Amino acid sequence: MKPVTVSIDVPHTPEQVYDFLDVMAHHERFTDHYLSNWRYDGPGRGTGSSATVTAALAGTKTDVTIEVVEADAPRRIVERNVSAAGRRLAHGTHTIEPLPAGGSRVAFTYAWVRAPLADRLLAPVVRATMRRANRTVMGRLAAELARHEAAS
Repeated sequence: MKPVTVSIDVPHTPEQVYDFLDVMAHHERFTDHYLSNWRYDGPGRGTGSSATVTAALAGTKTDVTIEVVEADAPRRIVERNVSAAGRRLAHGTHTIEPLPAGGSRVAFTYAWVRAPLADRLLAPVVRATMRRANRTVMGRLAAELARHEAAS
């Protein structure tokens, strides 16, 4: 399946964005519209930090284990996502690029490595659902970054 990428420009430096995204528990604050029941494992930040969540999209619920498998401060964080009893394997990659006028472009790419047959058969619908959910994530991320920086 083709990956899905969404992005947003924020007025924060790449270092500020990375520092926020690097903390696994912060993700709950901007994804709780479709990811719930967060259970954390491993370190709180960086490679090896992980969480198991319940994803509710398109009328279905499934547990997803999210683990940070690569971290390249302040530019990139790669997560491995395993769900559907191991039948679905994907990578979620956050990339953070500085903007010429200041601030950052934050992009998130969800790329399937392995997907259940139903996902593959309904690929256009699955991709549209993920794109819609992750566009909402980006808007909520921008708001959470603003709150976090104001509190700092």
